Amino acid sequence: MEASSWDALRKQARRLEAQLDDQMSAYRKLISMKSDGSENDIESDIERSLKQLQQVNSQMQTWVSSGGSEVLSHTLTRHMEILQDLTQEFYRLRSSLRAKQQHTSLFDLRDFDRAKFDVEEAADSSDQALLKEQATISRSTGQVWLFSLALLHLTPTYYCFQCLFSTFLIN
Repeated sequence: MEASSWDALRKQARRLEAQLDDQMSAYRKLISMKSDGSENDIESDIERSLKQLQQVNSQMQTWVSSGGSEVLSHTLTRHMEILQDLTQEFYRLRSSLRAKQQHTSLFDLRDFDRAKFDVEEAADSSDQALLKEQATISRSTGQVWLFSLALLHLTPTYYCFQCLFSTFLIN
């Protein structure tokens, strides 16, 4: 294998890493703003770039395993670490976006109003019953989530009071 092949692979890896940095920056901005549905396009672009970088790293691995020097091995290790960091960051951002979307849908009152409207407009009684049930489930899911959140905040307070109360009883 020629040295120019290694150099070409390194240049391609650096180009993809820079491209991924730009894509991740755009994805972060998208997450901080109101979602408009364009996140799917950016997600697929990022996934495609990550896959390409993985392929370049695999080619570099083949180069190193066929008798590359310690310097080449170190360079490959660094590119693999960058790929791992970018992948983890992407999955973290994507899960953050999904949580934000879920949170928004739980508190979006338009969904409840839409479900109520659909129930009123449904002609078939079985459709009407299903839509009523869906609206009830949506409301109760939101209520359960709010109750869970309240318990999460109240539990430490309960333990603090319990500790204080036991302190006064002992003394």
